[in-house]
Amino acid sequence: MKTMLFLLLINSLALHVFAQSNQVRGQVTNNEGEHLAGVSVIVKETREGTTTGNNGEFKLTTKKDFPLTLEFTSVGFKSYQVPVTNTNSISVTLQVESMVGQDVVVGATRAPIRLIESPVSIEKLGLTAIQTTPSVTYYDAIANLKGVDFTTSSLMFKTPSTRGFNGSGSVRVNQLVDGMDNQAPGLNFFVGNFVGLTGLDVENVELLPGASSALYGAGGMNGTISINSKNPFKYQGLSIQVKKGIMNVDKRQRPGITPYHDLSLRWAKAFGNRFAFKVAGQFIRAKDWLANDSSNYLRIGDAARVVPGTRNTDPNYDGVNVYGDETTTDIKPYIPAAYQGFFPQQTINVSRTGYAESDIVDPVTKNLKLTSALHYKLSNNIEALLELMQVNTRNMDHQVMLRQEGLSRKR
Repeated sequence: MKTMLFLLLINSLALHVFAQSNQVRGQVTNNEGEHLAGVSVIVKETREGTTTGNNGEFKLTTKKDFPLTLEFTSVGFKSYQVPVTNTNSISVTLQVESMVGQDVVVGATRAPIRLIESPVSIEKLGLTAIQTTPSVTYYDAIANLKGVDFTTSSLMFKTPSTRGFNGSGSVRVNQLVDGMDNQAPGLNFFVGNFVGLTGLDVENVELLPGASSALYGAGGMNGTISINSKNPFKYQGLSIQVKKGIMNVDKRQRPGITPYHDLSLRWAKAFGNRFAFKVAGQFIRAKDWLANDSSNYLRIGDAARVVPGTRNTDPNYDGVNVYGDETTTDIKPYIPAAYQGFFPQQTINVSRTGYAESDIVDPVTKNLKLTSALHYKLSNNIEALLELMQVNTRNMDHQVMLRQEGLSRKR
């Protein structure tokens, strides 16, 4: 008897829990029948919601009982509300709306304002632009923004800058991730996207291509890049993205065609209207380029230049991408006097053998990023978050150091 009562109690609890969860799915298009990606779908009067995928489809689970109302919003389209009374799939068509300057930005004033009201010039990559960019990553897409100068030191170390000269690691531009300074400790500059958000967790990128020191400190004398992540209350569910490509086809710097692999995933879930969490990860693996310029570089005198010669023909050979052969020594004073007559030249300059970059650097790049965040809404307008990031990057720092040395030698 007790067993039957226990089973009935468990069954009733299961039915109660099941009754508290309703699933709604559908598809969103524009008035021309094209699928719309990145449309925000929110259950009215709650924080439950999701976004549409590349095919315009969405699926969300809500604890709100039927009937309920879904709100559809997207930049460039009129907001739309749809009453839902059951679990049947729904179709929604959004109408285009002229919204010049209505896009919201935060970086210009550190508070949400309309783009047209921004007191400074600002460039923005929205969610749709990030999802449709032909660039390898969202970070590479920054190079296409107006006024940006992009320096590529290696596969993962890329430095955007504005207003002036650029180099590997700009100390005149701030980079913020969810409002936090992204510069590397001890270096005083940000190191590209080594430490940062995964591609699936980026909602938008804002760029201030002018002086922003008044808002973000002295490091922003040439600009500020603000990268903002997706809020788990708004963007829920599991997302997986796989990218594949090739790094080269000419086989000049590698023995063969080498692949590029990029695997990303993100999972976010909200529990009621107060608490939400998300976890994200990204793994990139590829074979970076190897600097192999063996030209002989003459650095003696005021007119440093490339000259003919190899290690076999020039004892003072200094290869552009050969490391350790930079030091020049005159051995004429060390030749015994009895043999001085065999060397009529005034000086006999020699250099060390040195090493090719392929001898001391493993060109295989591996970048693993793991991020997680806990969000708690203190009120309707105040939200606290705890965000953790862990990065494991291999070989990139050695490649960057060597290439910077090679570039400085060429200059």
